[in-house]
Amino acid sequence: METTAVKPQFSEAAQAEIKRLLTHYPDERRKSALLPVLHIAQAEFGGWVSPEVQDLVAATLGLKPIEVYEVSSFYTMFNLKPVGKHVLEICRTGPCMLRGSDELTAHLERITGAKVGGPASEDGLFTLKEVECLAACGFAPIVQVREKYYEQLDTPEAVDAMLTELRNQVHRPALPWEETGLPNALANN
Repeated sequence: METTAVKPQFSEAAQAEIKRLLTHYPDERRKSALLPVLHIAQAEFGGWVSPEVQDLVAATLGLKPIEVYEVSSFYTMFNLKPVGKHVLEICRTGPCMLRGSDELTAHLERITGAKVGGPASEDGLFTLKEVECLAACGFAPIVQVREKYYEQLDTPEAVDAMLTELRNQVHRPALPWEETGLPNALANN
């Protein structure tokens, strides 16, 4: 018996948001909507953009799949493999390193069980990712989770408080185009 994979499809809410976004661009410049559509796709499909999801984005915008692959693989904000519920983006540039980002990373790996660049923690809650400057040098070391900065994470207590807050979140924050809660694809994330 041969099984065929179900192709991903955007929810009605995401389709409506993409349609709204496209009104901001001339038809011949649909590619300009690629970044926001990739953000929608990543949020819609569990926090990462698989090759199949990237193909969906390409078809939605009338692009060649390689045009989407080039962009999604260039920017670190797009995850190309499955991630945990919370992606902890750890700043690794000079000021954060001087203030202890290496120790922060080692501590996070120890207590979450996740490894930078590796799979999510066993409980599926955390993925660790090193990133370039988060532009908050005066508050180093710093971690970004979605749109929120966790600053001055230079003590175990500060790190533990951040992780406790994240563990206590029942659902991820609602996305701007979601009027009625979580889309079906994310109901269990």
